[in-house]
Amino acid sequence: MDVEISHTTETGKQEITNGSIQSGPPPEAMFFALAYLPLFELLSMGQVCRSLRDAVNNDILPWLTIMVKRPLNSRISDDFLMKITARGNGQLRSLALVNCFKITDDGLHSVIAQNPQLNKLYIPGCTGLTHEGVIRAVKMITERNHNILTLKINGIYNITEEHLKTLCSLLGINQKREQQQQKQWQTVYMHEYKRFSNFRGEETGCSIDMDICPKCNQVRMVFDCPREQCERKWCRGCYLCIPRCEECGRCVELDEQSDAACEEILCLDCWFQLPKCNFCNKPYCNQHAFQQCSLPDSSGFLCDVCHAKFITDFYNLDCTYV
Repeated sequence: MDVEISHTTETGKQEITNGSIQSGPPPEAMFFALAYLPLFELLSMGQVCRSLRDAVNNDILPWLTIMVKRPLNSRISDDFLMKITARGNGQLRSLALVNCFKITDDGLHSVIAQNPQLNKLYIPGCTGLTHEGVIRAVKMITERNHNILTLKINGIYNITEEHLKTLCSLLGINQKREQQQQKQWQTVYMHEYKRFSNFRGEETGCSIDMDICPKCNQVRMVFDCPREQCERKWCRGCYLCIPRCEECGRCVELDEQSDAACEEILCLDCWFQLPKCNFCNKPYCNQHAFQQCSLPDSSGFLCDVCHAKFITDFYNLDCTYV
C-alpha cells in the first residue's frame, strides 16, 4: 500500500525571489515533529522532499511509537503492518492499532515476536483479533518484558471475566487492589478515552482499559462521571448502563439527551456549543465532525442525511424537466 503525494522536491521549501523559485531546506522543527505524527502523516512527510524522506526512512525515532488510525485503519493488513514495524529495527516500544479490523492474531504475534521491547499495546476495535490471540500476545510480551505499562482491548469480541482475570494476572495486577486504587485516585472519563489523548502523553495509571461493570457485571469499559455533584458509586458504569455525553462524558438523563446528526448522545450544554446543520439544526460531536458536508461560499455545513436528501431532491427535480 503506497501513499501517493505530489512529486518530491530536492530539499522541500521553495521561495520566490525576483520571479525565480529557489529551494531551501525544511525548518529544523519539522524533523523533531516526525516522532509525534500518526502513520498516515508520517508516510506523507516522507514524500515531501528528499531530506524528509531520508529522515523518515533512516531515523529510528519516528518508528519507536506507531499509531494507525483513520484513514489507514481500514486498509492496513498483516503484511503492511510487518513492513512498517520493521523500520524500528526491533526496537518498537508502543503500538496502537485503532479499529484495524484486517489485522489478525498471526499478524500481531509476528510483530510482537520481532519487537521484544514492546511495552504498550493499544488494539481497540480490532475485530479481526480473538480473545485467545490477545491473551497469547500479552503472554509473549510479559515473558520477555515484565514492565508492560498499558493494554487497551476495548472492542475485542467475547472477552469474559475469566479472560480478564487471566490478562490481569499476566500484567501483574491484583484486580481488587486495582479497582480500589481507581476509586481513590484514578478516574476514567469516556470522552477522554475516545480522544486517545494518553497514547503519547502521561500514563493514566490504569494498566488495562476493561473492567467489570458494577451495574450489569459484564466485562466492558467502565467510566466515571466528571460532574462533581454526582455520586461516583451510582454514576459509575459501562456505556450501556449509564448514558453519557459524547463531548464532556457526564451522565445524561433521558429527558436531558439532545439529538445529534451522528446519533451520539449529547447533553444540552454541549449541544448548544456545537455548530449545527443548516437544514435540520443538528450538530456533530467533534469526533464525527469529519462527516460534515461543507457548503460553497458559506461557513455552514450539511449533515450527511440532509446532504443525501438534497442530492436526491435535486436529481428528481432535474428529471421532471427533462
